[in-house]
Amino acid sequence: MTLNVYLSGEIHTDWRDEVIAGCAGLDVSFSAPVTDHEASDDCGVAILGPEPDKFWHDRKGALVNAIRTRREIEQADVVVVRFGEKYKQWNAAFDAGFAAALGKALVILQPPEHDHPLKEVDAAALAVARTPKQVADILRYVLTGSLPG
Repeated sequence: MTLNVYLSGEIHTDWRDEVIAGCAGLDVSFSAPVTDHEASDDCGVAILGPEPDKFWHDRKGALVNAIRTRREIEQADVVVVRFGEKYKQWNAAFDAGFAAALGKALVILQPPEHDHPLKEVDAAALAVARTPKQVADILRYVLTGSLPG
């Protein structure tokens, strides 16, 4: 049984690579948003044409990205949402809410300083992890029943 895992959220660190490496040997299929920040921001105007107003430029990109995001979350068995330290990830909070509304197994990855501001998001999750290794250990346990060794 392949476990489909969508890795949402913060795109400025290599946390996704750490989770994927920690799941080596497991039957897991990973997907993620476009993590090239410039490509993600500019996809709408690159495909649909320029916008002189930055608001409409960003909106076009957000809508095109939403096609990918919705599809990936709908097809996922588990959705992992990472809230990083550097930026407020409003889109990550939206992804977590969308996944929760669909009844997806939700794992949140966040530092302790986000516990209070994300308490409602965390309440919808089945686990709140602190490290990518913990996320990989959760996925390994789900697939094999094995505890970290």
